[in-house]
Amino acid sequence: MYFAWGGPFEIVWISDTDSRHSRNLAAKPAAAITIYDSHQTWGRPDRGIQLFGTAGVVTGGAAEQAARAYSARFPYEPSGPDTYPFYRFRPREVKLFYERILGAGTLVSAKVTRDGLAWARTEVFI
Repeated sequence: MYFAWGGPFEIVWISDTDSRHSRNLAAKPAAAITIYDSHQTWGRPDRGIQLFGTAGVVTGGAAEQAARAYSARFPYEPSGPDTYPFYRFRPREVKLFYERILGAGTLVSAKVTRDGLAWARTEVFI
């Protein structure tokens, strides 16, 4: 999926409303996203982030803001009959794994607050 950062702790993208994930979000806005480098090699130190929160179509001023953020990263002009709506994801919790620094099997979780991130817990899976 091509995405852009719409603001602090906000991911935006475009999608066809008939796609499975768009239909799922219309029925229930709960969502999870994992971002990682797909060139990582199994068995070597990995890193990435998991985000858990809500997502859905944005309208009005929020859609305009999403369009600006997305267009700043990708050459996309939202106009015409085949225009897809913008979606926005807002996490409520993040989990970071960075094995080279934190060690193998270590996840650091934080809650997303108005002021930023607040540590929630550290889990070690051995």
